[in-house]
Amino acid sequence: MGKVAFVFPGQGSQFVGMGQTLAEQSAAARHIFETADEALGFSLSGLCFAGPEEELKLTANTQPAILTASVAVLAALKEKLPDYAPDFVAGHSLGEYSALVAAGALSFADAVKVVRARGQFMEEAVPAGQGAMAAVLNMERAALQAVCEEVTASGHPVQPANMNCPGQIVISGSAEGVKLAGEKAKAQGAKRVLPLNVSGPFHSSLMQPAADKLHAVLAGVTVQDAGVPVVANVTARPVTEAATIVEQLVQQVSAPVLWEDSVQWMVEAGVTTFVEIGPGKVLAGLIKKIAPAETTIISVQDMESLTELLNGGLLC
Repeated sequence: MGKVAFVFPGQGSQFVGMGQTLAEQSAAARHIFETADEALGFSLSGLCFAGPEEELKLTANTQPAILTASVAVLAALKEKLPDYAPDFVAGHSLGEYSALVAAGALSFADAVKVVRARGQFMEEAVPAGQGAMAAVLNMERAALQAVCEEVTASGHPVQPANMNCPGQIVISGSAEGVKLAGEKAKAQGAKRVLPLNVSGPFHSSLMQPAADKLHAVLAGVTVQDAGVPVVANVTARPVTEAATIVEQLVQQVSAPVLWEDSVQWMVEAGVTTFVEIGPGKVLAGLIKKIAPAETTIISVQDMESLTELLNGGLLC
């Protein structure tokens, strides 16, 4: 029988109403939202359930909200199937914190406080309008890397930020750097360059101030060895040691997210079932473009999809 990986989404998968029906129908999920409200000192659950959307989209709110919604789904799943456990866990950017909670390396209460601070630091690192991100479609990684290096050398920093799947790489950096790199990429054959509606140049060197502040926050929480290998964004390799986890979480803020590489590694390690846990189906879509066609890919984000999963017998 093949191995199973639990994967957790990152920023961009949020929506008003996420987790509400789950919290109403699952005591375990409801407890997660209550824990988040208590840890943060305000009603994060209310923001998730009722918005307003503009508030939910603020990075400092989005990050703890997605973490909480994801861990609530995980709690509901464990409530129904207490003995079901993954062989690996992984998360896309912010989602790595959900993965670490699932692996027992971070308590949820600590994780939600850390990602709230992480979101604030990332918002503060670069003044509004000075940074940008864009998705580049159908361009080889090496060619895009060369374009970014050329533009950066001209004084406008930009770099590959998210290696999402074949044919989709997100670049990040200064607004001018992203603009110039996008123009050069299109001139060299990229199919499209799509500006992203984000509040900062995430996973670029411009996020180093945020990484430095995050290091101090992580020093104040307990990080334990992971009980399940966590496939890390910065290396696309499994990690379990607490000290390495902390080091890589700090690096992750300004380093590329190697999602395509991470999925490929898990497939090579024997994973045949990926269960996306949390709001949206972004990762399921990416994994379909990376993993073999026969791979089972499941998204669980509410009680309806959880019930379908349980009734479908896919987790036997």
